[in-house]
Order: sequence, then C-alpha cells, then structure tokens
Amino acid sequence: MEAYYYVVFGALAAVVAGLELGKSGKDRVATASVFNSFKNNYVLVYSLMMSGDWLQGPYVYYLYSQYGFDKGDIGRLFIAGFGSSMLFGTIVGSLADKQGRKRACITYCISYILSCITKHSPEYKILMIGRILGGIATSLLFSAFESWLVAEHNKRGFDPQWLSITFSKAIFLGNGLVAIVSGLFANLLAENLGFGPVAPFDAAACFLAIGMAIIMSSWSENYGDPSESKDLMAQFKVAAKAIASDEKIALLGAIQSLFEGSMYTFVFLWTPALSPNEEDIPHGFIFATFMLSSMLGSSIASRLLARKLKVEGYMQIVFSISAVTLVLPVVTNFLVPPSSVKGGSISFGGCLQLLGFCTFEACVGIFWPSIMKMRSQYIPEEARSTIMNFFRIPLNLFVCVVLYNVNAFPITVMFGMCSIFLFMAVILQRRLMVVSDLHKSSTKAQEMIGEDEPLNP
Repeated sequence: MEAYYYVVFGALAAVVAGLELGKSGKDRVATASVFNSFKNNYVLVYSLMMSGDWLQGPYVYYLYSQYGFDKGDIGRLFIAGFGSSMLFGTIVGSLADKQGRKRACITYCISYILSCITKHSPEYKILMIGRILGGIATSLLFSAFESWLVAEHNKRGFDPQWLSITFSKAIFLGNGLVAIVSGLFANLLAENLGFGPVAPFDAAACFLAIGMAIIMSSWSENYGDPSESKDLMAQFKVAAKAIASDEKIALLGAIQSLFEGSMYTFVFLWTPALSPNEEDIPHGFIFATFMLSSMLGSSIASRLLARKLKVEGYMQIVFSISAVTLVLPVVTNFLVPPSSVKGGSISFGGCLQLLGFCTFEACVGIFWPSIMKMRSQYIPEEARSTIMNFFRIPLNLFVCVVLYNVNAFPITVMFGMCSIFLFMAVILQRRLMVVSDLHKSSTKAQEMIGEDEPLNP
C-alpha cells in the first residue's frame, strides 16, 4: 500500500510539470520588463512570508504536546489564535488602510517573529500570548499584502489583466512549492538534525526577518484613505456601508467565508478521516501531496485567467466539485465497510478519500488567485484591508465553533456540513455573476446615453 502514495504523488507531479512546460501562447501574457521586476519582487516577499507560516504548521500541535498540555489545553490555544484574528483583524485592517499597507506588512513580520520566540517558553500564558500575536499576524498576512499589491499595481499604471499573473504565480510558489519545501525543511531541522520541535519556529523567524528587510528597502508606501479626517470608527463605517450597499461585495464576502470555513475545517478532519482506526499513514508525505495538488490548481487557474475566462462562471464549477469531494467520506462510510482492525495500512475507503481530498486541494489552488481577482474588481480601494478583514469575522467565528465542538459530532456530519456550505457557495456565486452582468449592462447603457446626449439636445 505504500506504493499507492508514491503513485498519487508521481502522477500529480507529472501533470503539474506537463501543464507548466506545455503552456502555449494563449496561456502566456506578454508583459513589460518593469512589471516583471515588480512581480518578481512581490512573489519573493510573499514566498518568504508564507515560508514563515508554513514552517510552523507541522510542529505547532506536537510542540504543545511535548510541553505536557492535553488536547483541551491545546484546543484553547488554537481557539485563542482564531479568536484573536476575529477580534483584532478588523482593527489592524483598518489601521493598514489608514496608516499604510507597507507598515502593516512590517507589523506582520514583527508580530509573527515575536510569536515564534514565545514557542521557547513552556509557560501556558506565554504560549497564549504567542497565539494571540499569531492571530493578529494571520489577519495581516491575508489582507495587507494583497491590498498593498493591488494599490501599487494600479498606482504604477500596469495593465489590470497583469494582476492575475502576479496572483497566480504567488499562489503557485507561496502556497504550493514553498509549502512542500517548508514541510521537508521543518522535518529536517526537527527530526533528522535533532534540533527539536522549536527549530522550525526559529527558522520561520529568520525567513520573516529576511522578508521584512526586503520590504523596508524596496517597497513604497500606499494607503486606502490617507485623509486625516477619518478615525478608526469612520473607517469601520465606510467598510460596513460598502458591504451593506453593494450586493456584489456582500456576496463575495459570504462566498469567501463559506469556502474558507470549509477549507479550515478540512484541515482538522483529514487525518481522522484517512485513519479512523489509527491506521499508519505518512502525514508529512500526504501533506506534501495536498500541496502538490494545490500547485496543480493554481497552474490551472493561471491558464483560465490568462485566457480571460469569466471568474464568476468557472468558480461555480469549482465550488460544485469541492462540495462533491467533501461529501465523499460520507458516501464511503456507507458503501465501504470500515475495518475493525486497529493499525495497519490505509483502507480502500481511505484510498478513495485521498483521491477526493487531492481534488479538493486542487480546487483550493484555483480558489486563491480567483478570489483575489474578484476582490480586486469589487472591493473599493479606500477600505480594502478593512473590508477583507470584515470577511474573516464569520470565518474565524465558524472555525472557533468547530474547534470547540470537534468531538461533539461524528466526522461524517462535519464533512456533510462542509459540503452543504460549498453548495451554498455555488448558489451565491451564481447570484454574483448575475448581479455583476446586470451592473455591467447598466453601466454600458448609461455610457451610451451619455454619448448620445450632445447629439440630442
């Protein structure tokens, strides 16, 4: 059965390599050299930032358990991280728009470096402070960098279509290749070289420091609304008004929360789903396989965006496929009788689920650059970071509830719930496409009337 993992990984690697090497003229967009320098600088920084995040992932839970904390204590630490992101996310997002996105990106680096340093302490209160700092950093990672990129891209007068190129490349490397290498590097430091589970966090702090140095030396500052007249509450009101008055923004926020909520729930569920009877599965290798699947998805997304296909259209298909893949554990639980033997290798049902989970991760790879593209189109510049962190409030609340009740429901119920959320995302994505088309038609009609007015006084 061990060969099965290598076959899946090898097949995915071959497909990804084929897609990247086989890109035709239709899949590539001619760009200026000055834009390529700008894009490469951002992708480098984003990859360093993501490496700082990915290096920590494999050993967070293990480190806490090594300090002697039980499942309940560890669960509360995780809840603190997501709760911190939910409570402070809108504040730091608003400050990013007001005080500058470059400053916010530097704040991310400092917050996450401090969070890494706290991992050296076995004191629960110190670790709790680290989780709170990590939650704040996560809010900045998923808002400030993208906000800076969109504003800087537009400020420099680059073609709006080129923005999707940067998104796709950043996700392909930062959420794919860097994740795989980071997982292997963390394992090398902690296990092979014997530095222990704290070593990956020290390495993460180093990469974050390097990225911060590049930001400080090569990035210019940009703002959402630099006017001195608006305080923090005024920024909140601007963001809330934009969401309430524009159905497209509200729909986009709901879609993002439904998909990402399902995605983060999947992170907690895939291990017990593949090893319900404590089967011996290679967690690190499966994680690398998932990241390779995500690379496949981002490679597909780059082709779709390069061919200028309507994002609102193909994402309906992506969400539908995602919903089907997460209902697979429910189906296999009924159709494939579970083994009563403890231990052993992965079951036949587990093999089927692994293929489904890889498909889901490919959908995640398509989702990230596509949602970034839609956010760049629909979210107003003056409160971009604030609105993006508003979107994360229901997401973080949902994840906190799931973490708190993770043992209260059977795993099939949890997967079924996620599948329902993804089908809801399909419906909302369909509605977003309809509203967007109506808005474009209305705008075009008004422009035609405006052109005709001088001719018909």
